[in-house]
Amino acid sequence: MKLRTLRTSFVATAVALAAAGAWAQNTKVGIGISGWTGFAPLTLAKEAGIFEKNGLDVTIKKIPQKDRHLAIASGDIQCAATTVETWIVWNANGVATTQIFQLDKSYGADGMVVKPNITKISDLKGKTVAADAPGTATYFTLAWMLKKNGLSIKDVNVVNLAPQAAANAMIAGTGGIDAGMTYEPFLSAVRAKPEAGKIIATTLDYPMVMDTFGCTPKFLAENPKAAQALANSYFQALEMIKADPQKAFTIMGADVKQSAEQFENSQKYLRWQDKAANQKFFAGEHAAFSKEAADLLLEAGIIRQIPDLSKLADTRFIQ
Repeated sequence: MKLRTLRTSFVATAVALAAAGAWAQNTKVGIGISGWTGFAPLTLAKEAGIFEKNGLDVTIKKIPQKDRHLAIASGDIQCAATTVETWIVWNANGVATTQIFQLDKSYGADGMVVKPNITKISDLKGKTVAADAPGTATYFTLAWMLKKNGLSIKDVNVVNLAPQAAANAMIAGTGGIDAGMTYEPFLSAVRAKPEAGKIIATTLDYPMVMDTFGCTPKFLAENPKAAQALANSYFQALEMIKADPQKAFTIMGADVKQSAEQFENSQKYLRWQDKAANQKFFAGEHAAFSKEAADLLLEAGIIRQIPDLSKLADTRFIQ
């Protein structure tokens, strides 16, 4: 009798393990990100095996922000990381997506670099500024900073350059470009060469760059356990950074061709957001910022109508 009970228990355990294995193998998730320092814990979760431990088969793809929604719309990826206001743009353009947790807040990691002859942001009227395409973080940051200084996008000439290219243009002293919008780790390259220009404003002056992680409503509806595992994995990656920073910085730095020391320096300009910070953020700040951002996006002509802002976040997975 004991043998039969033991055998039954063994079989039940084997079936449970097989089911768990099948679940893990079947939960494939494609995630679109960029080389932004704030997204690095997602890379850490992948490279350190945290996603795999939580039953996820994750593929991370580096996709420019201006194209990330196209990858979602095509089904090439199911989830992505981007700035809060970008989700508004995507939804306004018919790419349904829902944010499920916050990744980071910028504390000086995004900024405007100007030529030495520019002394204040209002001096940019009629000047040429390098920024990524409309609907991206650096373009929105430019619009935000200009508005706070009495100008609008229409008052400057925008040359579309991705953040790394914009930083490189400023460092190289490219003629005809008076200012550039970029972020870490590329902003640190400018910090290291003050003769190339000066950082006239960052998110310390204008705290408005906040990144979140989200997925399609279809993915969330069909894979709620996987969505929870994604959130859990991110928070566990943050715990690993605290427990073993040197190893974590080495892994995250390698992904953007930085040493552990270089990466550690670049991450000082942002704050990754743990579960408690997430709960606080989505309790009110997220909705308030989304409303102000949506109004600016509409004013700047980036969107034609404001989507239903109440459907942009699902907070089940941070409780």
